[in-house]
Amino acid sequence: MESQTLSGKKMNSSTIYSDHLVSITDDQMIFKQYYFPTMREKIVRLVDIENISVQPLTIGNGKLRLHGTGKIKTWYPKDNNRPGRDKVFFATLKNQWINIGFTVENSNRVEKILKDKKLLKTG
Repeated sequence: MESQTLSGKKMNSSTIYSDHLVSITDDQMIFKQYYFPTMREKIVRLVDIENISVQPLTIGNGKLRLHGTGKIKTWYPKDNNRPGRDKVFFATLKNQWINIGFTVENSNRVEKILKDKKLLKTG
């Protein structure tokens, strides 16, 4: 898979996981339907992620947030099925003020991938 980051640098990556919401490659995460109102994707290099935490999805942490900002510092890419998901992930980005709250179709698989990549914050 060849893609272009927001900085314009092309990267060659093989896809590890992909669904209608997120794709994970060897070196980046692609958040689909990220920007409002254009629904353009956001590409984040894995080296630009400080850590990712995972929590059970509740009303207090974004269950009803289909798209946009939840708590001023967190942006949620569009997911019309978020209320039916079981977990929410929070990516803390290096050198950026905003964090990304995202859901996926197979949370157990993504949690394992992030743990294997040493991105998952534990404890």
